[in-house]
Amino acid sequence: MQECVQTRHVPIRNKVFKKASVLNKASIINYVVALLIILTMNFFIPRLMPGDPLQAIYGNEALLVMTPELQEELTHRFSLDRPLGEQYASYLLSLCRGDLGHSYYYNAPVLKVISGFLPWTLLLTGLALVISTLVGFFLGVESGSRRGRPLDQVLLGSIMLFSGFPDFFMGIMLLLFFGVFLSLVPLSGALTPYAGHSGLMLVADLLHHLALPLAALVLVRLTATYLLTRSTMITTLGEAFILTAKAKGCPERIIRYRHAGRNTLLPVVTAAGLQFAHLVTGTLFVEIVFSYPGLGSLLYKSLLTRDYPLMAGILLVLTVVVLTINLLLDVFYSKLDPRVAKCT
Repeated sequence: MQECVQTRHVPIRNKVFKKASVLNKASIINYVVALLIILTMNFFIPRLMPGDPLQAIYGNEALLVMTPELQEELTHRFSLDRPLGEQYASYLLSLCRGDLGHSYYYNAPVLKVISGFLPWTLLLTGLALVISTLVGFFLGVESGSRRGRPLDQVLLGSIMLFSGFPDFFMGIMLLLFFGVFLSLVPLSGALTPYAGHSGLMLVADLLHHLALPLAALVLVRLTATYLLTRSTMITTLGEAFILTAKAKGCPERIIRYRHAGRNTLLPVVTAAGLQFAHLVTGTLFVEIVFSYPGLGSLLYKSLLTRDYPLMAGILLVLTVVVLTINLLLDVFYSKLDPRVAKCT
């Protein structure tokens, strides 16, 4: 019976695969257009501000300490002595060379400064995305397959309670309880200063500092994945192929994960990609709470010091990261769907 169903639906799957390929090309074009729009806004907004463009880009405080020679060099570097069209072309060429400007607070190129903080943010965000998706998926499968039972009610109530807290508030509560009252974890940083750890001790120290900010993000972010998985599981368990699998005598665990769970996986992965932008925003606030050396702390410091080139560079890098992650999910969408993947 299974072979007959697969043969019968092959033409339909081929059509779906062709449509998916067209959507992938359209998605790439859409993301390129979105990136160009963001780059254009990043260029024109400082120049539309009143006053000297250098004043709009660097602020009054920076101009006061700049020498005339440095102001002349920056004017030439940003092509501010040229027509607006040439300035825009020079700006794009500078970005292609990796020149995001110069941070006057760190006295270093913006890209070099960001590259020292970006890995910490990617580590925290990536782990939070993977763990919240996996935990939310498995809890959703178990809860959806036991709808109305005590386990489902406890999970649903507890997770909905956590979802009502913002990321930074959850981080503050965890920091006060586990860091201040119980003194189980460090209060700030990503590594113990001057500890000189290496190997497994370095990994253990890193995870020790990472535990609380990661827990704050996971507890708040797993709600969407859990609810989506639970809802899809409830719907899928009533489908005909599930009833057929039960009639064949398949074990409950096989039905729960191999049959129903696989059908739930695609919307869960898609939703995880859509939530990535919100996760990045939450990560920035959590990093500030825990003084974690990521882009959130760097962005906060750039705001305090009015380091506008650094601020614009951070926002541009975050935009590129978010667009890239969403683009990769769109491009490989057909590979994530088992019904479409078999057509290749």
